[in-house]
Amino acid sequence: MFDHTSRYYTLETNVYEADDGRQIRYKTRRFLPDGEKMPLLVEVTVKPGERLDAIAAEHLGDPLQFWQVCDANNTMNPFDLVDEVGKKIKVALPQFQES
Repeated sequence: MFDHTSRYYTLETNVYEADDGRQIRYKTRRFLPDGEKMPLLVEVTVKPGERLDAIAAEHLGDPLQFWQVCDANNTMNPFDLVDEVGKKIKVALPQFQES
C-alpha cells in the first residue's frame, strides 16, 4: 500500500468492522521520533522563499522526504520550518526501515 520510503510504511495495518459488515483498513498512529537522536546530515539556513520540499530534494534526493526534515526538527507542521528567514534547520540522515 505504501512505498518503502513512506513514513507510514512500517506502521501496522488494522481492520475496523463497521456495523453494516464492511471492513475498513487503517494504519495505526505514527509517533514522531526524537529528532535530537537522529544523526545529522547537514544544517540548513532558511533563505527567502525557501520551500521544505526543495530542501529535501537537495539534501535527501527526493522532495517527498520533507517529512524526514520535520522529524529531525521535532516539527509536525512543515510550514513552521521555513516561516522565518535565517532560521537554522537540521536535515538528518535518512531513516528508512525495511520490514
